[in-house]
Amino acid sequence: MAYKIVMSPDARDHLRGFPAAARAIIVDAMTEQLAYEPLTESRNRKPLRSSPVAPWELRVRKWRVFYDVTAQPEPTVTLVAIGEKRRNELWIGREVIAI
Repeated sequence: MAYKIVMSPDARDHLRGFPAAARAIIVDAMTEQLAYEPLTESRNRKPLRSSPVAPWELRVRKWRVFYDVTAQPEPTVTLVAIGEKRRNELWIGREVIAI
């Protein structure tokens, strides 16, 4: 079953902040990884225990895509935020998020 991928306005703004090449890599990975079985844990996809951002994380190179999944009324993956991991800091937009 295919999941519909919806991007929140904040996530859309975060994505616009990256260079075009990075955007293409991130969008390709999101489409490939989250369209089918987004709730299956893998090497690059994992549930987060106590995250202030979202319950799931997709790792794409140095970028992180935070998302939530709902099954009703239609299976949907909602992209909440997109950030960049810089050493041991996570930058979402122009803010450092405590992880």
